[in-house]
Amino acid sequence: MADNTEQVVLVADDGTPVGVADKLTVHTQSTPLHLAFSCHVFNSRGQTLVTRRALGKATWPGVWTNSFCGHPSPGEEIADAVARRARLELGITVSGLSLVLPDFRYRAVDASGIVENEICPVYRAETDDEVRANPDEVAEWQWVDPISLKDAASNAPFAFSPWLVWQLEQLHA
Repeated sequence: MADNTEQVVLVADDGTPVGVADKLTVHTQSTPLHLAFSCHVFNSRGQTLVTRRALGKATWPGVWTNSFCGHPSPGEEIADAVARRARLELGITVSGLSLVLPDFRYRAVDASGIVENEICPVYRAETDDEVRANPDEVAEWQWVDPISLKDAASNAPFAFSPWLVWQLEQLHA
């Protein structure tokens, strides 16, 4: 469950921080641009971890997505935010963090009308930890072949979060 005091960093179009807002109130039908991140976790067998968003999520409930996403808190380094969200959402520790899509940003509107509007650098990390998903965040998860994931997202994009589909297009261009 999200902490009511959790905040996100609001940013200008060039990514410059311009303020903060409460996470629970920022995602609306007119969501301001803010800072986020996505992470794709791989295991030692070369598989990537995909997760299905919990059914209680406000946006894109029940769709498959990348390993996890999140928002750095004001003043928090993104690497620290990635580690924090990996523990919170999946009960794992990650290593080998690398930035793979530094300029990724997107705006998407959920069927409910809620807007995601994020500057969202994309990271790759590694773990061989056993996943212990937080049910408030993740309904289920699976380790999959990255090429099979790209093919599935290309063939049935409606089953995946829009940001995952767009990230995979850019990562495998």
